[in-house]
Amino acid sequence: MSDYQKFINKNTALFWSVSPQNRASISNVFLVETILNYGTLETVQELFDLIGLDKTASIFFDQTHNNERHNYFPEVENFFRLYFKNHVPQYSER
Repeated sequence: MSDYQKFINKNTALFWSVSPQNRASISNVFLVETILNYGTLETVQELFDLIGLDKTASIFFDQTHNNERHNYFPEVENFFRLYFKNHVPQYSER
């Protein structure tokens, strides 16, 4: 079992809307959105360790940049926009 699958299995409560047989095909986009919205500080850090801070920021900004329709809570979007601007150099100007 990959680290990706172990992470999803460890956090199955966050993926309640996905049937057990479909959890193996959860995309990085859905994973990032779910963990940033509903995860704890620990699960967010594990996400960064799993797919990387740069890739997480890239997915986040792809979803939220010039897109009024996304599923991030306003507070979560604001927090991670500021966080990634301070911690990922290529997003410091956004």
